[in-house]
Formats: sequence, structure tokens, C-alpha cells
Amino acid sequence: MTAVISLSSILGSQAPRLQALPPLSLYIHLPWCVKKCPYCDFNSHEARSSNMPEEDYVAALIRDLEMALPQIWGRKVVSVFFGGGTPSLFSARSIDTILTAVRTLLPLEHLAEVTLEANPGTVEAQKFADFRAAGINRLSLGIQSFNPGHLQALGRIHDGDEARRAVEIAQKNFDNVNLDLMYALPNSATEQTLDEARQDITTAVSYGVPHISAYHLTLEPNTLFHRYPPSLPDDDLAAEMQVMIEQTLAYSGYTNYETSAFAQAGRESRHNLNYWLFGDYLGIGAGAHSKISFADKIVRQMRCKQPKEYLARTADTMDAPLQEQHEVGRDERGFEFMMNALRLTAGFATEMFQQRTGLPITAIQQQLDTAEQRGLIVRDHQRITPTLAGRRFLNDLLQIFLPEKTGA
Repeated sequence: MTAVISLSSILGSQAPRLQALPPLSLYIHLPWCVKKCPYCDFNSHEARSSNMPEEDYVAALIRDLEMALPQIWGRKVVSVFFGGGTPSLFSARSIDTILTAVRTLLPLEHLAEVTLEANPGTVEAQKFADFRAAGINRLSLGIQSFNPGHLQALGRIHDGDEARRAVEIAQKNFDNVNLDLMYALPNSATEQTLDEARQDITTAVSYGVPHISAYHLTLEPNTLFHRYPPSLPDDDLAAEMQVMIEQTLAYSGYTNYETSAFAQAGRESRHNLNYWLFGDYLGIGAGAHSKISFADKIVRQMRCKQPKEYLARTADTMDAPLQEQHEVGRDERGFEFMMNALRLTAGFATEMFQQRTGLPITAIQQQLDTAEQRGLIVRDHQRITPTLAGRRFLNDLLQIFLPEKTGA
């Protein structure tokens, strides 16, 4: 008798498989904000009294989570992140309802990091105390700048005094606070100076918060700033600002552990570290993204972006309200891993590559050789780390790992 070998068995033996699934985080998107900022390309929508159906949206989030359970059944959640929009527009009662459902439906790790994003213009002392009581244990404040001219040019709804007051209220209620700042900013009259950028970062440091994020303002497509670019510092001045920020924070005891993130010892964002190390995350809410691993595949998803459609889909179907879904191909896994992990200043353990992609490190041997020859990484058998040049020219480094395009 002739043995019959199926094509699927041949392909299955060649497909990369994961020996163990990576850590799992939960992202919850609350898409409304008071005012759309001209630089923002996130899925956010201005909240008016008639178009923020808070109660219905909370119910939709819970249904979304229930429908997603078969994909992550039995897996422990290591962190939760409420992003937006401006999640602090929601009531503490709504946040408590969502977190109660999360704890009921999922095994949440003991002392899991639970972050809520907030903007200074939405800060109320009692509300923040209630967020803490609901289970939020880390607050991320979108300060952007303490300078009123820069805040006005950025379209922010708060001024410098409100920013300072927000930090003080946050610290009274949370011992784990992140401040988001931006540099290379416009002003109502002229662009940001080096001294003004220094004033922002030294003000942030003076509060002694455990975590500071400092982002270079970029003009993203589909934003007002992209259509009508403001006057910004040139590349040389922006580079000076970056070096000044890194030196100021290092002198003040903060480690630059990721491209734009600085933390006191042991206070790195666990949620974001899971992203950078190619961990898994389930995203629920309008426009939320997911990356979910299985033994034989890695899947990326995006929920419906428009809140009205998201609400309708969660109410009317038994399927998750997906707008897009695709499997991460073998050739894409190496690039996607490196695109995340090379943002980490300390790089990654070599064995992590195979654990998270199912591929041997030799699958990207040629690209690693090229990156090393160009002085963009250093490596040994245990670790791969971007050099200072690799961090400064991260896009050039990542280009090396782009999968080759096939076909005409």
C-alpha cells in the first residue's frame, strides 16, 4: 500500500510553532476626548453630550470581551491599559464596572499593573480618588508641556497651572504616575527653544514621578498639523533637545529603557514592556488592535473604528466586531519582533526571539550580520543590543529587517 502524505501535513511541519505562549495584556480603548488635538492620529472623537453613550459603550466593551474569550481562554492577564481618547472623561463608576467584568471573566495576575490615561483638563480630585478605589493603580498624565504658549499651539485644553495642579492631585492618589511630554514643539510666535524644552523636563523631574515619557512631535498623516504644518525646530535643534533630555533624566536617576521612555529603578511600564518584547495583547473597544498567539499561528486584529458601528456590531452579532484580521506570516514575524524589541535600550535575550516568533535566530542571520557590520547592533550568544548609533538611526536599523517583497 502506498502511503498518502497530505499537503497540510507537509506545510504544518514547516510552519513555525511556539513552544509556549507569551504574556498577555488587555488594552481597553475609550475613544472620546474633549477636543481633537491637531497632531493626534489616534482613533479619537470629540465628546459632546449627545454622542458619548457611556453606559451603552461600557456594555459593548463587556460583550466584546465575552466574545473574545475563546481566543485567550485560560490565559492570565499581566496588565490592563485604558487608552484613548481621554479615558478619564468616563466616570469612575464606569471604570469600576469594566474592571469588575475583567476580573470576573479573566484570571488577572495578582498586583497586575492597571493604567488609566488622563489629561490635565479633566482632572478632579474626588474622581481620581474614585479611580484608585475602582482598581486603577497607575496613572498616565498627558502633560505635553508646562509652557502655555506651546500648549496653546498644540491645541491642548489645559494651561501650565492646570498641568501642575493635575500632577499634584495625581500624586496624592497614585504612587505610580507617568508624565507624557513632547519636545520640538511649535509656539504661537516661534518654535520651541532648547531652554524651553529644558524647563519642561526639569519641571517634570522636580515632581519625582517614577516614569516620564518624552516624545519628539511628529507630523502624522491625516492630522491638521500634517495638512497645515506649523513652524518647528530644525533637525539639529531637535537632536540637541533629545540629548539634553536624555542627559537631564539620567543625571536625575531615570534610565532610558525604551526609545521615548524613562523610569526610576524597577518602575518601567510592564504593559509597554510586554508590547516591546512581542508579547500578546487583546484590544477591545472601537479601533482597538490585538496581537494573539496560538501554538501554530500569530493573529493581528483591529476592531471597527467608528464608535457607532462598534456599538451596532456588538449589539447585533455573535462575533467580535472586527474590521480587519490577518495572520502574521513567517517572513513578517522576524521584522515585527525586531521592530518592537530594538526600541529597548538594553535589547533582548537572544532566546527570546525563538520563544516569541517560533523561528530560530538563524532565520535573520544575514540581517544581523549586516546590522553589526554597520555598527547598529552589538551581540553575543546571549543578547542583541542596539548601539547608540542604532538607537539614533532606528529607522535605518529596522529597514535591514524588512521582509523582501516577492512577485512582480
